[in-house]
Amino acid sequence: MISKDYMDLTEQYVLHTYNRFPVVFEKGEGVYLTDVDGKQYLDFGAGIAVFALGYGNQAYNDALKAQIDKIIHTSNLFYNEPLPEAAQKLAKASGLSKVFFTNSGTEAIEGALKAARKYAYLKEQEKNRKEAPAYELIAMNHSFHGRSVGALAVTGNPHYQEAFKPLMGGVRFADFNDLESVKAQVTDRTCAVILETVQGEGGIYPADPDFLKGVRALCDEKDILMILDEVQCGMGRTGSWFACQQYGVAPDIMTSAKALGCGVPVGAFILSEKVANASLVPGDHGTTYGGNPFACAAVSKVFDLFEELHILEHVQALTPYLEQQLDALVGKYDFLKARRGMGFMQGIEVEGRPVGEIVSKALENGLVIMSAGSNVLRFVPPLVIEKEDIDEMVRRLEASL
Repeated sequence: MISKDYMDLTEQYVLHTYNRFPVVFEKGEGVYLTDVDGKQYLDFGAGIAVFALGYGNQAYNDALKAQIDKIIHTSNLFYNEPLPEAAQKLAKASGLSKVFFTNSGTEAIEGALKAARKYAYLKEQEKNRKEAPAYELIAMNHSFHGRSVGALAVTGNPHYQEAFKPLMGGVRFADFNDLESVKAQVTDRTCAVILETVQGEGGIYPADPDFLKGVRALCDEKDILMILDEVQCGMGRTGSWFACQQYGVAPDIMTSAKALGCGVPVGAFILSEKVANASLVPGDHGTTYGGNPFACAAVSKVFDLFEELHILEHVQALTPYLEQQLDALVGKYDFLKARRGMGFMQGIEVEGRPVGEIVSKALENGLVIMSAGSNVLRFVPPLVIEKEDIDEMVRRLEASL
């Protein structure tokens, strides 16, 4: 197979930090991928919830090609044309005020943490307090926010943390969907609570409405900030621009990435006006590539295409059908225990069978799905799938089960 040559070269020259599946994808069209050996795969992974528009969208490709012919990079020492366009669209979609573009979701988390601590620092200075400023963060058990040192510190999974301690201090962990657990971790040093609106890597757990609203009320009561990580669950994946909008909850800081650029590496943290006006200032935070013309042209075009293709409405319309088909699988196989999720971010809990083996078998049968945690099958397809794609996914998955 041609693919073996690429796999051998990768193992020879690329640092082994991923256990890769034995496939080399060469191209994609719509919701299908094709490997270098010519085999086609139905994609229900979307590059881990990235390729929301599917593959080969001509308008998206043309926008990137046009920007390449203009200019790709200038650095943030200068203004560029696509930057304010992308920032305005993201701010309006999120309901927040100011945007800082990064290169990834992990970098967005780092910026969000710094903004929260700087906000608390300035607030303490206003009070002329002599003691150390509030700097503690409350994060959730079973959460995932990235693999940099700061992001790892608020990731509630010891498996990811153990080899890299000591991490950033001042982090307390509470139980997701347990408001009393969060309240028990609040001290006079708490500056923010950080959580995913829908836990992704932790097993596809949406926040309970009462829990999310309770955390918002607690933050308001204690004058601390609420940070929502919507890197995976945002950008239309649940049927709204951001999942928190379905709860009627607005964070003080929110992170975004993945489908924000639909393949171009870009992330962002977005601040409310209150935080933007009293946190980071010139010199506090920076990035060489973040907000460059190429990435921002991608972001801007993604928002335009979401509107033109009515992506949010499409996800809303097809979600019941996707849930119905996944529920039918749970009812049919006794080792499939439960479905949970929102929109096109769904998980099926598996008991008594290794999830990795199911994912590998599905790949053999031309279906890309992935796991979440140790026992959940994760379904995060392109947001442009149709009913026939869902039916075909079920057929290929059943062959794998």
